[in-house]
Amino acid sequence: MQKILFVINTMGRAGAEVALLELFRKLDKKEYDISLYVLMGQGEMIHQIPPHVKVRNTVFNSSSVLAEEGRWNLLKTVVKAFFKNGKYIKKCGYIVSNLLPMMKNRKIQKDKLLWRVVSDGTPRFEEEFDLSVAWLEGGSAYYVSDWVKAKKKVAFIHIDYKKAGYTRKMDRGCWNHFDRIFAVSEDARNKFLEVYPEHQDKVMVFPNIINQEYIRSRAKEPGGFSDNYGGIRILTVGRLVYQKGYDVAIKAMKRLKDLGYQVRWYVLGEGEQRKNLEKKIEALGLENDFLLLGTVENPYPYYAQSDLYVHAVRFEGQGIAVLEAQTLGCPVIVSDFCSSREQIENGKYGISCEFTPESIAACIERLLKDEGLRKKLGQMALVKEVPKGQEKIFSELFE
Repeated sequence: MQKILFVINTMGRAGAEVALLELFRKLDKKEYDISLYVLMGQGEMIHQIPPHVKVRNTVFNSSSVLAEEGRWNLLKTVVKAFFKNGKYIKKCGYIVSNLLPMMKNRKIQKDKLLWRVVSDGTPRFEEEFDLSVAWLEGGSAYYVSDWVKAKKKVAFIHIDYKKAGYTRKMDRGCWNHFDRIFAVSEDARNKFLEVYPEHQDKVMVFPNIINQEYIRSRAKEPGGFSDNYGGIRILTVGRLVYQKGYDVAIKAMKRLKDLGYQVRWYVLGEGEQRKNLEKKIEALGLENDFLLLGTVENPYPYYAQSDLYVHAVRFEGQGIAVLEAQTLGCPVIVSDFCSSREQIENGKYGISCEFTPESIAACIERLLKDEGLRKKLGQMALVKEVPKGQEKIFSELFE
């Protein structure tokens, strides 16, 4: 039996975590001895880990990584990591050297600065694994690269690497230590290779795994909207963070309301941007029109009850929420992010917009006016199949 260690940054409610859970269910538990180590030791989805997967954290906090209390807990973990394993001057030097370019570009990304600190200050395993898997960029990739003993190492890329803000200086050569690197889409692969062209031969595509039968089954459970709204419902699912572009979506909604459309936009998700977004919503008088519902355990009834799904983000590797919306027959609008064209196949399973309030609003208006197109896109999305059999790649790694 092959021993595999998966490492992920957190187990918060997000697309990469959903995909990992589904991979765990797909991997043959008779063939693999699977362990999971959560770098930050936190996240509400830990309770969904299948029983055959061994969680290697000795202490775990199941609070949400997106709520205010959860973010404070994350900060405590970072502080502890800074003082763990010594080398304080080296850690400070790394932060300062990477902070200066961020300040120059007026875009400070705290998580990117601190992943190396967390990685270097996290407990380590003495045992050797047959395979170690860094499921995300940043902390988990650095940890597996530098501190895990394994016969083979692989890593996953879930984002547009360049737009996400990672740099060669920040990574400090970590990708040289991996035998394989998997990107969740062809676009994500190409974006990564723009930064690391020397790894051309070892970067492959491994699409995210979703369970369509499970999603459709859970969509029939009680839940969903409770406001008895009679107009068009727009849905977006995703963390309330800069990457997801809600500030632009709010402006798009304002344009739609000014044009007189009876629509209501709902968001399922939580995050550090909530207060800022609430201020923008209030300033534009959209308190009853753009609703931040927070996170829910089962989002699928909301998808099924929505008239339109909009995924307008600044960057992404592959939108799990888009796949979920399509599985439940939602007509979708996506911004032109990495892999979005793959997901809608040039208008077959959705339409694309530019990442501006004007373009987002115009695309929504187009589907509001054209009910026939809206229904056609939903019907096509409903029968779209997602890639299957990705888990077989793991058996090939041991050959």
